[in-house]
Amino acid sequence: MSQYAHMIRQLKTPDVMKTLTHLYGQRNGILVEQTARYIHIVKHHEELVGAQTPVLLVSAPGRTEIGGNHTDHNKGKVLAAAVNLDTLAAVSVRTDNRVRVFSEGYEPMEMSLEDLSCQESEKGTTVAMIRGVAARMKEMGYAIGGFDAVVTSNVRSGSGLSSSASFEVLACAIFDALYGGWTMDAQVRAQISQYAENVYFGKPSGLMDQMASSVGGLTFMDFKDDQAKIIELPYDFASKDMALVVVNTGGSHDDLTPLYASIPQEMRAVAALFGEKNLRRVRAEQFFQLIPKLRHELKCEHPDRAILRAAHFFEENCRVMDQVEALQRDDLPAFLEKVIESGRSSFMYLQNIVSASAGQELALALMMAEKKLRGKGAWRIHGGGFAGTTLNFVPGSELEEFVKDMESAFGAHSCNVLDIRPVGAAYLNLCEN
Repeated sequence: MSQYAHMIRQLKTPDVMKTLTHLYGQRNGILVEQTARYIHIVKHHEELVGAQTPVLLVSAPGRTEIGGNHTDHNKGKVLAAAVNLDTLAAVSVRTDNRVRVFSEGYEPMEMSLEDLSCQESEKGTTVAMIRGVAARMKEMGYAIGGFDAVVTSNVRSGSGLSSSASFEVLACAIFDALYGGWTMDAQVRAQISQYAENVYFGKPSGLMDQMASSVGGLTFMDFKDDQAKIIELPYDFASKDMALVVVNTGGSHDDLTPLYASIPQEMRAVAALFGEKNLRRVRAEQFFQLIPKLRHELKCEHPDRAILRAAHFFEENCRVMDQVEALQRDDLPAFLEKVIESGRSSFMYLQNIVSASAGQELALALMMAEKKLRGKGAWRIHGGGFAGTTLNFVPGSELEEFVKDMESAFGAHSCNVLDIRPVGAAYLNLCEN
């Protein structure tokens, strides 16, 4: 029996099905769907690669940001979770120090690991992410080497679920699984992935996306220090009959990097007037007292907007702590109220809902959600903003109608009903069983 036939056989065993249920949840039909997806990628690897060496299955989830909108890049506090949408790869070792990636929906990609220098021409590409991860791992003393990967993802680009972070964490996990014996700490994996995104991919993100994908579960993250403080929160929204629904409004984060980058830049411009590199090192009381002075001394293009964004940062950090405490005492109504407050602050002060160059889809989705969920659930912007998605907490009794109404406005399949994935990056070695 070939290793591929053996893997397919193993995917149908109770133990592996239990693992898939742990990763993807228990909603109707999801186990059948994921088993078929795994079988498909194994068959695809056999067709495209036909490896004689063991084939591993590696997965890195997308993430949902629940609290702390645009705070991580200024060393703030965040509440985030891994979700049961992921980037999945079937991978095998190559001995020539080259990487080949066959990603569904994209042209095949091939690169050498001999030259790991940052290439300006590669910014924004898959190659840049892999090269950046490999460069940082090698610099830190981790083993790397060539591989063939067949990749599929339901964390779509521009979906607001952080497709780039999912892929970066996947790349790091692949190197670790094939060459490192799966020994890398999840936080280190996240930091390596963020380096690849910032330096090689060219996107000025904070650490939240990669940390949520790498660590998994529902987690509070405090980025004040280089070694982030992580607290796992084993809260089960499903047991409260509350669904997480991400609505894709049709806009995309693609080509919006300048708008996205303006937020950390303006926050840091405010911090600089206090002699600091980021807002976390500035006292909130001092900031609010000196707003009149800041208006005249800020040198950025939009000083008042920078002040509003800084105010959002300080208040959002407090809201995150309120959310964590509400979940710890099992006070769902108090938690939902803070979700709504966060969304209002993003709209009014952070100003990442609409812009001159972006459409009004997000604002429309938030208005519709407020109309349907007021007094019952919660709604807010999701992720970077300016385009993309909203996050909604929808009671089970309202779920069917909510999805129907949102998809009538934003298109079929625009709603993703998500479960929180309890683990981050993961791998399966079915060849050993």
